[in-house]
Amino acid sequence: MTADPRFRLGQWQQRAPWPTVTACLPYALLAVVAAIALPWRTAHGATLLVGLTLCALAAAWMLFMWRLHPAWRTRVPHVVVFVIGLYLIIGTLVLWEAKVLGSGWFGFMAAVCFAYTRMLPRLSWQLAGSGAATFIAACSQTAGVNGSLLYHVSVFVVALSVDVLLYLSLMWLLWQHEQQTAANRRALDELSAANRRLEATIEENESLHQQLVARAREAGVRDERQRMAREIHDTLAQGLTGIVTQLQAAERATDRTPADPAGWRRHVAAATRLARDSLTEARRSVDALRPEPLEGCRLGEALAGVAERWSVLNGIPAQVTTTGRVRSIDPEAEFALLRAAQEALANVARHAHATRVGLTISYMENEVALDVRDDGVGFDPAASGHGFGLVAMRQRIAGLSGRVQVESEPGGGTAVSACLPIAADLVRS
Repeated sequence: MTADPRFRLGQWQQRAPWPTVTACLPYALLAVVAAIALPWRTAHGATLLVGLTLCALAAAWMLFMWRLHPAWRTRVPHVVVFVIGLYLIIGTLVLWEAKVLGSGWFGFMAAVCFAYTRMLPRLSWQLAGSGAATFIAACSQTAGVNGSLLYHVSVFVVALSVDVLLYLSLMWLLWQHEQQTAANRRALDELSAANRRLEATIEENESLHQQLVARAREAGVRDERQRMAREIHDTLAQGLTGIVTQLQAAERATDRTPADPAGWRRHVAAATRLARDSLTEARRSVDALRPEPLEGCRLGEALAGVAERWSVLNGIPAQVTTTGRVRSIDPEAEFALLRAAQEALANVARHAHATRVGLTISYMENEVALDVRDDGVGFDPAASGHGFGLVAMRQRIAGLSGRVQVESEPGGGTAVSACLPIAADLVRS
């Protein structure tokens, strides 16, 4: 187990509120202890010189190894050499004082040894250094004890036991605190990194959200344009086509000899009715309402009404047939099939030259299908270009997960089939 280098004494001193004071504490303590112990107990100058020399050596060792070479604090060999040298110097000073002066003042320097011991990289080394510090402290504490050897040894053992318990316990608690602090620091670093990643993810999500909103807006505008284009084609364009057809028929009726006032009036009335119906459907399309033929009736009834009006306008018989069990379907599906029928009938009127038309609405288990067949001239679906009406029909049916099929051949008529799925809840109903 290794101590976290971020909590070494040198760096702690640099972060302390008064770094100069904390850095000078070992030297100040050594000076105070020397001032107390040496002058009053030194018998002659040689003894004082030895004491001062040992004190100067301890100060020089700490100054040279720790203050003048701060880079050595992070190098394990230098730290080990420094701690061992300090223990040797302080131990010699304490033993010399206890033997010669019979005093234990220099035992306070064991606290300095203990503080520097915490710089060792392994906990086992720190505990060993703490044991040495307790030995030095016990020697100083029992320096002035008088009595027999057994008594002196007993007092020394008791003092050493107490010091070992206090020093090792304090070292263990400090190490545990450093480990917990290091773990908290790592957790904070990981949390900060996670927060930075989260912030980057949030910024990326915001950018993606803005892009999605912009694309959704563009898609909404495009869909609305397509809807309005289909509605204009299915209502105004077809209505105007019918109006033009009726007005042309009314013009031909007036050009006949003799003139046909009844026919002229019939065609004008039909054109007026078409104009009113187209205007109503245009307003409903703008308001996104259901078509008027679907108001208050089912799809089969609406198709019958559309086919009847188309037949009257174009003079072509149109028959509507319903197969299967009639049941409710989604309003959007009804709307799409009704528009598909109107588009198919409009194409028959414009291009097919048919004599009859059949519309079949088939209710199957999971689908509803619309088939519009005529006996007209037909065309080649592969060779002929498709107008907007058929494209709009395919888009509307495909938007509801349906499909459109067109079968035709020259001279063989045309069949248009639109099939839509029925929702599961509507099937059960």
